[in-house]
Amino acid sequence: MSDESPLDRFKTVLAGTARAVAHEPEVEIAWTADNPVSNGKNLRVPMPGRNLPRDQAMEARGFADSFALKLRHHDEGLHGRNAPSEPTARAAFDAVELVRYEALGANAYAGMRGNLDAAQLVRTAGDPIVRASCSDEVPLPAALALMLRERLTGQAVPEAAQGGVALVRKWIEDKAGADFEALAGKLDDQEAFQKLSLDMLQHLELTRADQLDPDSEEGEDDEAEDDGEEKPDDSEGADDQSPAEAAAEPTEGDDDGDSESERQAEDDSAEAEEGDEGEEGMLPVRPNRPWTEVPANFDYKAFTQAFDEVVAASELCDEEELTRLRAYLDAQLKGLQGVVTKLANRLQRRLMAQQNRSWDFDQEEGLLDAARLARVVISPGQSLSYKVERDVEFKDTVVTLLIDNSGSMRGRPISIAAISADVMARTLERCGVKTEILGFTTRAWKGGQSREAWLAGGKPPQPGRLNDLRHIVYKKADEPYRHARKSLGLMMREGLLKENIDGEALLWAHARMLARPENRRILMVISDGAPVDDSTLSVNNAGYLELHLRRVIDWIEKQSPVQLVAIGIGHDVTRYYRRAVTIMDVEQLAGTMIEQLVGLFEDD
Repeated sequence: MSDESPLDRFKTVLAGTARAVAHEPEVEIAWTADNPVSNGKNLRVPMPGRNLPRDQAMEARGFADSFALKLRHHDEGLHGRNAPSEPTARAAFDAVELVRYEALGANAYAGMRGNLDAAQLVRTAGDPIVRASCSDEVPLPAALALMLRERLTGQAVPEAAQGGVALVRKWIEDKAGADFEALAGKLDDQEAFQKLSLDMLQHLELTRADQLDPDSEEGEDDEAEDDGEEKPDDSEGADDQSPAEAAAEPTEGDDDGDSESERQAEDDSAEAEEGDEGEEGMLPVRPNRPWTEVPANFDYKAFTQAFDEVVAASELCDEEELTRLRAYLDAQLKGLQGVVTKLANRLQRRLMAQQNRSWDFDQEEGLLDAARLARVVISPGQSLSYKVERDVEFKDTVVTLLIDNSGSMRGRPISIAAISADVMARTLERCGVKTEILGFTTRAWKGGQSREAWLAGGKPPQPGRLNDLRHIVYKKADEPYRHARKSLGLMMREGLLKENIDGEALLWAHARMLARPENRRILMVISDGAPVDDSTLSVNNAGYLELHLRRVIDWIEKQSPVQLVAIGIGHDVTRYYRRAVTIMDVEQLAGTMIEQLVGLFEDD
């Protein structure tokens, strides 16, 4: 009998199918807890649950099929040479190319069509188009790609995006309806398709004619733009602004010159290339982009804190549901019981080895000294037959685990994080080290009541953080593990995981630690992405949340007595934290947590 699990067999079949579709015998499939992505012949797709739910299996197949079709039908060099330089146009150019090679598969294979539909639903769920309420809020690259997909394959626009597409459909059809017909005849010719795509972008006013010559060098393009001979007058058409012009024009309050629509377009491009894992149709993009400069006078603030909450896990659901969720977590733990037990024992041995016990002997009270038993028997009235253990500095320690409870952690990552926290709490308690377990997320998608208050207040510019924080206490430091055991199951609750504002969560956990009496305080952060909140990022400077996180980390690392360590799951946290490690496989989490913690204890 094979030792392979159904999940292992599924991955083997998935890899074989991808090799056949791509005509590449060296294609490899790996699971990921982060955004699906392809790197050459290495494809990372969303990991379905152990029992292979149909919808999750189709998502994995959809992304694998898309990446395989890209390997077979897409020339990256040709694409790069022809791509326009303007951000919105480049995002649209990338998006329609993805539509082209996916359409080749969808039109040829009915099964692949269903898989690609599932992947498209995931991408659409995290796209700003699903939240657009007026044409100016619609990211044109996403709308254009969905309409072109509808024309090339006959597949309807996903329901979540139909409202957003409807806002710009007539304008796009009037400008580019004829281009859609021409593109349909060139699906199997990338070069011809891209030339027609560039014409379409010009018709949609996303590019100018001087930007569309693929043979010109970058320097020549720059010179042509500098000459300004073909630049349109910015004042023309100000009263009759098209959606494309609105997308390219900076919005009020964007100090760094980047418009909200351009930032959305950049996100849309990343989603078109990589895809996004979703929950309840609302998962935000998880950026892992290079740091960008923001104004020196940057000042972080919250528009309102009236709707924020710090809540105990037991208050978020009733006792019966908490019991059920804990049982589910225990079922997940069974599969890792052997590995987890070994890790826990290793941690306990290494920590206990540092507790060099010392005793004061010949005391009048305390523990009976076994070496003095003969004296006690011979002369029961003899005093000074007891010993007292000296206080050990190692025991005067508190460890806080701060766990990212954002939407992209759903599934395997949050299960492993909860299991690891459970094991750490039990093990550290046996070693005399107090442990606190905290989580951070938001109360709602789309900004919740904070954003509603901002809208009601007339949308003042640069409002700061625009979502309602939810900080969860799973286990207090002074609370015995047995009392908090059930609360850890809350991480398994569907709908709990939303968006993440890391900087404020870090400050909250840090403040709790400073209020503790222990001399040694260790804060361990577990996260799988950069801070993301769509409502905040859409109306503030680019990098707003990320800069705040960096400043908080810098302050803690340089001025605070708290020792800070971070573990990134599929996300490079070493660019934020001085002491950090990144793991690509969520199964490594428990072992990495233990190694990092032991390393801190062993430091002088």
